[in-house]
Amino acid sequence: MHSFEEDTEGVAVYRPTGYDFPLARGRRALEFTPDGTFVDHPIGRGDAPATAAGRWRTTDGRRFVASFGDSERPDREVEILHCDDTVLRIRA
Repeated sequence: MHSFEEDTEGVAVYRPTGYDFPLARGRRALEFTPDGTFVDHPIGRGDAPATAAGRWRTTDGRRFVASFGDSERPDREVEILHCDDTVLRIRA
């Protein structure tokens, strides 16, 4: 889930579900599975969670591309700056 309070210029911070986040009207989330499934959880209408499913692949071990297979949602490429069990830092 997006820990936007920790973001810095150009770097987005994500924490695992269950992290003790401060209260917020809504939080984006990213979900990756080993089989290549990617689910983007943007904030939808009225701050309700939404979902957009696609596929993810790595381009060089530090970058990944999420593809959604439709023209309404373009591919999303991000650079992984740090990833461990407690935090994911990406540059979009």
